[in-house]
Amino acid sequence: MGNRNFFHQETLMYALIDCNNFYASCERVFDPSLNGKPVVVLSNNDGCVIARSNEAKKLGIAMAAPAFQNEVIFKRYDVHVFSANFPLYGDMSRRVMRILGTYSPRQEVYSIDECFLDLSGIEKELKEYGKQMREQVLQWTGIPISVGIAPTKALAKIANRVAKKYPTQTDNVHVMDTEEKRLKALKWLDIEDVWGIGHRSAKKLRAVGVNKAFDFTELSESWVLKFMTITGFRLQKELKGFPMIEMDMLEKHKSISNTRTFERDYHTFDEVKERVVTFTTLSAEKLRKQQSLCRGLIVFIETSRYREYENFYANSSFVKLPFPTFSSLELAEFAVTGLRRIFKERFHYKRAGVILVDFVDANEYQASLFYNSNPKHKELMRRVDVVNSKYGKQVIRIAAQDNDPLRKKQEHLTREYTTKIKDILVAK
Repeated sequence: MGNRNFFHQETLMYALIDCNNFYASCERVFDPSLNGKPVVVLSNNDGCVIARSNEAKKLGIAMAAPAFQNEVIFKRYDVHVFSANFPLYGDMSRRVMRILGTYSPRQEVYSIDECFLDLSGIEKELKEYGKQMREQVLQWTGIPISVGIAPTKALAKIANRVAKKYPTQTDNVHVMDTEEKRLKALKWLDIEDVWGIGHRSAKKLRAVGVNKAFDFTELSESWVLKFMTITGFRLQKELKGFPMIEMDMLEKHKSISNTRTFERDYHTFDEVKERVVTFTTLSAEKLRKQQSLCRGLIVFIETSRYREYENFYANSSFVKLPFPTFSSLELAEFAVTGLRRIFKERFHYKRAGVILVDFVDANEYQASLFYNSNPKHKELMRRVDVVNSKYGKQVIRIAAQDNDPLRKKQEHLTREYTTKIKDILVAK
């Protein structure tokens, strides 16, 4: 590309907005005394660390670290520990995304704390526009955000990293609008931190001397196509400033999963089976919500990696379905089939999960002549979803499920301030 300046008024511009330390920030909104103090949020059943404030990161608390391994640090440095409050985080996310959606007619909600905006045609100074987003979200929700703006989605991701890494210099908003800024950012960013570069790809790239994002853009396109397929080729073009990854306006997931660490050790098949059935029904509900059918699922189980008296065991099973379905009853039956393949006696299981994959649109799928989902299940599932939506998840459940299918160990759970009347804050 040389020094050509491809940043001009007609260029597409994307914004990537990321909520800073989102889970920890949600807890701080309703307890301002936590500001400036180390905060961590634990996963389901308080198993491991899934979110950290900047203060907690400075203490060396690693992401995904088991909570019990950090108990000494928690006590020594007065770290504030919270159980994951997903109803609260989900509602706060919806509030943030609704505000950001007013800044562009094209929004892609990428995750619970991230979204892309297409800023093409916005006739405002983009730095100020990003600061306006940040100020409004902070004022209306209390959640701090960082904004990265660039001509491609991959570069917007990098611009966001710059904004977050250097908040004082950027005011948490970085606009990559010149060739000089693009090259400077690419030469600064490690290859592992490039959006779309996984651990294996990074290892492969390091082996051929690619250490920074800039080095990746200097590779020949033929090499990238050969060793990283069309996905890597598109990413390389994006980093060079050519938009190749379109906005996903459908917001449909390509896979749906439910994975949990158990609140205690499970050693019988029936105990693990109940968890797998529950995870399957929760995933099936999400599948129906986005009007999809799935044609395959993965079941996995694990023992604890930290148990000294027992060897670690983990295994997974892929089940190809004979027909696409979103029926909880049918999917649960297939999931149990997968579990039977991998379950071993004499182990103490600590974690399991179900992942639904290979989706088709429920409104466009044409039934097969021989193998089909039970047609009665469509209306049955609709009615189950209506009741569960009104009276609470899993009020109606499969017989194989426990009386308390959503049981969790949550010893540090805060109130659901925005989703339950009884938990609303009282102003005195």
